[in-house]
This record gives sequence, C-alpha cells and structure tokens, in this order.
Amino acid sequence: MGIFGRVADIMKANINDLLDRAEDPEKMIKQMVLEMEDAVNKATLAVGSAIANEKSLERQYNKQLAEANDWQQKAVQAVSAGRDDLAKAALERKNTIQRNVGDLERMLTEARTTSTTLRGQLDQLKSKLDEARMRQNTLIARAQAAKAKKQIAQSFSGVGSDAFSKFDKLEQKVEKQEAEADAFAQLAGENTSLEDQFKQLNASSDADAELAALKAQIGSGSGPAGSLPSGH
Repeated sequence: MGIFGRVADIMKANINDLLDRAEDPEKMIKQMVLEMEDAVNKATLAVGSAIANEKSLERQYNKQLAEANDWQQKAVQAVSAGRDDLAKAALERKNTIQRNVGDLERMLTEARTTSTTLRGQLDQLKSKLDEARMRQNTLIARAQAAKAKKQIAQSFSGVGSDAFSKFDKLEQKVEKQEAEADAFAQLAGENTSLEDQFKQLNASSDADAELAALKAQIGSGSGPAGSLPSGH
C-alpha cells in the first residue's frame, strides 16, 4: 500500500545523508516524525477498513451458510412429505446459495489474511514511530551540538593567521611605545640629575667665596671675633 510504502521509505532513508542535505536538521527531524505520525494514522484507518471489510464478509458468509442449511432442511422436509418437486426446488436454491458461500469463504479468507498482515505491519510502524519519538530529542541535541561546533570552528577559521599576525604586530607596537617611554623617562631623570649637580656646584662656589671673605675680615681685625659683618 502507498501508506506503508511512504513510511517504509522514511524508515529506510539514510538519516545522516538527509541531515547533511538539510538546511535546518532540527526542523527536518521534527518534520520526519510528523510525516511518520501522519502515515501511521492513515495506516491505522486502512487497517480499520480492512477489519471492517473482514467482519462484513464474515457476516455475509454466516448468513448465506445459515440459509443454505435452512434450504437443506426444507428439502428433507419435502422428501418426508412426499413432495419431491419441492425437495428438488429447495435443493436447487440450496446449491445456488452454497456457491455464494464458497465465494464468500474465499473472500473471507483473503480478507482475514490481509487484515492480519496489515495489523502486523501497523504494529511494526507504531514501534518504529515510538522509537523515532524517543530518538527525536537525542537527534535534535546532536544536531544542535554539531551546529554549535561548526559555528565555533568557522569562527576560528574566520579569524585566520592574518588576524593573529596583526595582533602580534599590535603587541610589538605597544612594547615599542613602552620602551620609548622608559627611555625618555630615563633621559629626563639624567637631565634632572645634571642640573642638580650644577646647582650644587654653584652653591658650593658661593659658600667658598663667602668663607674666604669672612677669613679675610677676621684676619684684618676689622670686626669683632665671632660676629658677622654688618650690612653697612
């Protein structure tokens, strides 16, 4: 049947190949499960129709069989009553019905075989659907993990060696600026030290000149010992 064939195609499909060709594996997994559910529902209706047909044939068979037996009894009754003409007519009617009974019996046997086969297939499909439902979340989780892994790999691939090279150059530039800053700071420190030395030298020269003048003044006796010269 077409319904069972469709489900069989889904079951036999190479899932990995389907997912590789799908733009959205998660969406496709859900869609496949929905298709399975729809096919199983239709298959259930088909099995129901087959069983209904079997029951209908069974009722017709039993009815025709009962009628054939009834005409057989009427033929016996007619013979007992000495009415061979009625017995013959009853037997002819019975034989006609008996042929129908034979046809119905063959049809009923086929219907029973068909419904039994379809019920077995439906049970298998339901089992496969239950399995697909249980695997659905796992497959979706795997698809999501694979998608994330791919995105991360693409991100790293997108950065590339050129970006890392630029990053290294930027680091070297920063290091160069740091070195230049240290050099200027050192030069500034040396200049400050030199200026301080000259200031100290000048201060020392002034002190020597003042000391010499003081000694000369004391030696000439122009002022009291131990006193500083007045400002006059």
